[in-house]
Amino acid sequence: FWDEARLEVWGGDGGDGCLSFRREKYIPFGGPSGGNGGRGGSVILVCDGGLNTLGVARRHSLRRAKSGAKGQGSTKHAQARPDVYVRVPPGTVVREHAPPYRVAGELREPGDALLVARGGRGGRGNAAFKTPRMTAPRIAERGEQGARHVLSLSLQLVADCGLVGLPNAGKSTLLAAATAARPKIADYAFTTLVPNLGVLADVPGLIENASDGAGMGDAFLRHVERCAALVHVVDATAEDPVADYGVIDRELRAYSRILAEKPRVVLLNKVDALDEETEARLVAALRAACGHARVATASAATGAGVEQLMAKL
Repeated sequence: FWDEARLEVWGGDGGDGCLSFRREKYIPFGGPSGGNGGRGGSVILVCDGGLNTLGVARRHSLRRAKSGAKGQGSTKHAQARPDVYVRVPPGTVVREHAPPYRVAGELREPGDALLVARGGRGGRGNAAFKTPRMTAPRIAERGEQGARHVLSLSLQLVADCGLVGLPNAGKSTLLAAATAARPKIADYAFTTLVPNLGVLADVPGLIENASDGAGMGDAFLRHVERCAALVHVVDATAEDPVADYGVIDRELRAYSRILAEKPRVVLLNKVDALDEETEARLVAALRAACGHARVATASAATGAGVEQLMAKL
């Protein structure tokens, strides 16, 4: 199970050096007094043992450090700007986002740090250029531009079970009912846009031709390829639940033999909206379609049947 995030990092620009001269009464030629500009802040990734997903980096995809202040007269040097720290979980691999996708580093243990965007050096003021031959320099440096990079962060996670199904089948509701995870839940398709990690792996809804990349399905299927087992969630209130099962089953088989052969439990969700006769008929039809007896029923919204499902898993 892979968690991925795109992160843009900007180091702060260095501050410009100051061009000024000492001006005091009775001292007509006081000499240069321009101070140096401050260093821009850097962006640093820090490994945090309290995190297990890249959600923090994903929610704030642009991290920009402040630019250094300009130098001032009276040889006043500007202070360096503070660095920006981005927390990531252990095991995060950092790569360039563009070809050739070089690996910039890996953060394995809590406390590990990786500098990903260095702040620019501050420019020198004219006081720094004074020499015995050039006592009144009229030059000052501009600050150096901070480094800017677009990075790809990836984290390999291990989940026992992956939840798959059509959009709005109730996968995220099931995850919330069975674990302490709190994914976004709403009564419309494609509420889940990125994987959520709980005890189960909740993958965004798949659609027909997902194995060919439709709806980013190939990327989502890669997430569940490393799961030990699958829970195929079917919406009992759909127009044809058995046909919906067939759509996802075909995509799993088309994507890879590994996915097709994984142990799978078919869950008929939202059975609280059915009468007993309809529920029994759909369970029998799903068992006939999938060719095994591992068909469970539950209502993730009310919690009915969730404990029995977890025991079966």
